[in-house]
Amino acid sequence: MLSQPILRERGATLLEQLHGSGAAQALKAEMDGLCPDFVEMSIEWALGGVMARPGLDLITRELVVIASCVTLGHSVTQLRAHVHAALVAGATREQIIESMLQLMFYAGGASVSNALAHCRDLLVAETDSITAAE
Repeated sequence: MLSQPILRERGATLLEQLHGSGAAQALKAEMDGLCPDFVEMSIEWALGGVMARPGLDLITRELVVIASCVTLGHSVTQLRAHVHAALVAGATREQIIESMLQLMFYAGGASVSNALAHCRDLLVAETDSITAAE
């Protein structure tokens, strides 16, 4: 696979910003011996090429990804990662929950209920940190 250094740098920076300093290493470890190209594609294309594009702010982009994960209904790991990333980017608990609720008719109540349940700890922790700050 041909590497694109500018997209790789942009994607690596965004990955660290949204998911923490160990995220790239964790992704590499998960794909080691299986599909290293997935790591390169994720960092360069998905993050550096798509998520870092102008036109939408990071909160909106993360809410769109959360909606996609809820609609798919089976991408729990990615759903949780993007709920966390949305909070890091500055999304509020209410924005995330409302984005999920918006899908009741389109993705179904079961998908929305499951998504909320899978992310309860992240969203309750956000409420707890807001309460502690007041």
